[in-house]
Amino acid sequence: MSNLFSVKGKTAIVTGGSRSIGKMISKGLVEHGVKTYITARNEAQLQATAIELSNLVDDSLCIPIVADLSSLEGINAFVETIKQSEEKIDILINNAGATWGASFTEFPEVGWDKVMNLNAKSPFFLTQKLLPLLSHSAHAEHPSRVVNIASINAFNNPRMSNYSYSASKAAVVQMTRHLAADLVKKHININAIAPGFFLSKMTKYAVENKQTEQFVKQMVPKERLGNGDDIAGSVIYLCSKASNWMTGHTLVLDGGVIASSGYGEYSGFLD
Repeated sequence: MSNLFSVKGKTAIVTGGSRSIGKMISKGLVEHGVKTYITARNEAQLQATAIELSNLVDDSLCIPIVADLSSLEGINAFVETIKQSEEKIDILINNAGATWGASFTEFPEVGWDKVMNLNAKSPFFLTQKLLPLLSHSAHAEHPSRVVNIASINAFNNPRMSNYSYSASKAAVVQMTRHLAADLVKKHININAIAPGFFLSKMTKYAVENKQTEQFVKQMVPKERLGNGDDIAGSVIYLCSKASNWMTGHTLVLDGGVIASSGYGEYSGFLD
């Protein structure tokens, strides 16, 4: 089992890796021996997370790189920085994301473009620009991995006014299928995870408005929030030998919300 699910010695990139789900993923990878580059725009928070995670195992396993991946210029700059240190990347976690809420009649163009650029455009072009590094050592028995972080909002009506967010995450799910089919011959496995309700900057407001225990019991059939082990375990599965034959799929990680559609007041959440 330790061989089947081992990711030790691999090199990974986690975008948006300094907080929330991205930090949970980065922590899991670092704890299991993965050299992990984390990106974010907030340098202070990024550095603090890198120090915290590096102190868990090895002070060389978590490397912070300040980057704005919402534009092609920022993506190119980040990729050039990576190329200065690495000739191959084994794992790419496209996690960085944004959301915007406004009523349908007042939803602004900036709220559409900002979210689409970071949530949908960025994963596509970052994967494209990193293709030489992802392909460098990939082969049939040891494929490289791309894991796109989607959301259950890609599959249901969130019953919230986050129109560009849900559309962008649906785009991530389809893009995952499309790219997986195109890059399978290059021995790159591309899958996605669609998280449900994890405590994050995006969802903190919902819990703050109600008692946490009452909130999750009403909203989530499993009656708890998603935690670091849930998301890290899923990522490790998708990046290990255990999932060598899996590509083009989206793993729903939501405590039963989608399976119990209509449960509670809402049928979905921002991740």
